[in-house]
Amino acid sequence: MDFLKMMKQAKQMQEQMGSLQDQIVDIEADGSAAGGLVTVRLNGKGELKSLKIDPSLLKEDEAEILEDLIIAAHTDGRVKIDQAIQEKTQELMGGLGLPAGMKLPF
Repeated sequence: MDFLKMMKQAKQMQEQMGSLQDQIVDIEADGSAAGGLVTVRLNGKGELKSLKIDPSLLKEDEAEILEDLIIAAHTDGRVKIDQAIQEKTQELMGGLGLPAGMKLPF
C-alpha cells in the first residue's frame, strides 16, 4: 500500500469519526424499571434527559425503593445507548475495511 493511499484512508477515517461523534450525541434511548413505573431517557453521552415516576411510587416510607428503581432504569437505558452506539459505529466504519470487533478510542 502506498503512502498517499494510506494518508487518504486515514483522513477518511478521521472524517467518519467526527461524523460518528456528532451522531452519538443525537442517539437517545429509554430505560425502565418496575414494569415501566420508572422511566428515563438518556442521550448518547449517557446524560439523563428526562425522568418519569408513576405517582403510585411516591410514598414517603418507600424512598429507598424509588431510588433503587431510578438507578435500575438508568442502567437499562445505558445498556441500550451502548448497544445503539456500537451499531452506529459498525454501520459507519464498515466501509473502511477495519477488522470486525475493533475497539475505537472513545
